[in-house]
Amino acid sequence: MNFKRHWFLFILVFLGIALMAACNSSAEPSSSESAPVRVSAPAVMDLEQMQNSFRQVVQSTLPAVVRIDVVEVRNAPSGGNGGNPFFDFFFNPEGSDDEEREFRSEGLGSGILVRRDGNTHYVLTNAHVIGEAQEITVRLDDGRSYTASLVGKDDRRDLALVEFDTRERDIVIATLGDSDSLQVGDWVLAIGSPLGFQSTVTAGIVSAVGRTGGPEGNISDFIQTDAAINRGNSGGALVNIYGEVVGVNTWISSQTGGSIGLGFSIPINNSKRAIDDFIRDGVVQYGWLGVSIISIDDDMADSLETGSTNGALVNSVYQTSPAGRSGILPGDFITSINGVNLRSSDDLVREVGDLLAGETAEFVLIRSGRELTLDVEITSRESEDVIAGQSRDLFPGFAVYPLTDEIRGRLEDGASLRGVIISQVVPRTPAGTAGLSPGDVIRRVNGRAVNSLESFFSALNADEDEISFDYFRDGVELSVTIDK
Repeated sequence: MNFKRHWFLFILVFLGIALMAACNSSAEPSSSESAPVRVSAPAVMDLEQMQNSFRQVVQSTLPAVVRIDVVEVRNAPSGGNGGNPFFDFFFNPEGSDDEEREFRSEGLGSGILVRRDGNTHYVLTNAHVIGEAQEITVRLDDGRSYTASLVGKDDRRDLALVEFDTRERDIVIATLGDSDSLQVGDWVLAIGSPLGFQSTVTAGIVSAVGRTGGPEGNISDFIQTDAAINRGNSGGALVNIYGEVVGVNTWISSQTGGSIGLGFSIPINNSKRAIDDFIRDGVVQYGWLGVSIISIDDDMADSLETGSTNGALVNSVYQTSPAGRSGILPGDFITSINGVNLRSSDDLVREVGDLLAGETAEFVLIRSGRELTLDVEITSRESEDVIAGQSRDLFPGFAVYPLTDEIRGRLEDGASLRGVIISQVVPRTPAGTAGLSPGDVIRRVNGRAVNSLESFFSALNADEDEISFDYFRDGVELSVTIDK
């Protein structure tokens, strides 16, 4: 009897456990379903706060970024025959189809409303957006459009300023920030009209600062960002989380022509003075030092005894320029200007360009292994044509490189050669006129043996009216003398 009662109790307990398991199983999702995941309230609040921040930045900045439509008009032969000479001979003997016709080429980009003066509103953009346009139209975010005209442009920094007039007072002007305060990792928004889609906003971070190597001739140090930038973004705004414009979107690095997360912007601090120059003079005023410079590598640093590659090497000096008058010599390695340390020749170009005419700047340089400080009174930079016409004043007019073992291995009788090799010669300079050429190995200067860049420049800067060069070319020893 006890056995039966115990067995009965066991069955009841077993059934109870089975029923509880069945209930739990029915409450849980099947293997083909997933339980809903709810984000915790604090996490949602954080995301909402970030989202609201982006909204506020966009709402305050978007009206100050415009689309720019340009039309370039040019005259060219009508080309009705497709350039076929047989067509000309048989069907157009008088050449009537060679008359010029007007061709209109349309383009677009972006711009930033940066200033208002009375009824005049100024828009900053890229020089390459404006090009040689004869017609410029500015379109606001709300759809209003205005006919604009060019105030000025500068190809060296790829900046341009256009203006339009209106009595309307509700046009938003952008707030310009401080691009020098940007750090890698900072949030930024890119605003513009990529591929013609006006008022497009993309988000990313600052990927790097101080980038060089942009479009040929551009002297800016760029902000790199992974915020998507495409064609049509040029001239648009790079904005920080405070709604301040910190850059002018300018170019992308891409093998496909589309965004791959490598976008570059001109720091707005590089543009602020340009805006004033455009409005006052129509052109950007640059400081002028009067030197030919390059960056150096480790081999050159060893041969110059500079101890570092951070700086800019002076190859040649315009003798009547501020550099020449202040005592800067070929071979000087400039390391800082007004306390700003230089990393490369690009830094020197930018720092000198930002100096005002008449300003005296402090240059720290290394000469023959010793550090010197010189004060230089800067003048205003002339046009490229004027500078090119002063080539005869550029001494010596060529650049040299140390004769490394690798270079000796490529030269005839190179194993026994000592000296420096000419890497570049500027036409119409004393060296160019004398017939020196790239690849010539200079072995002696005024009879002094040359074994390094330092010894070459020391001999070159000797107090002599004439400089003689003994050099080696194609297995032949040659000599030439130039006036200093």
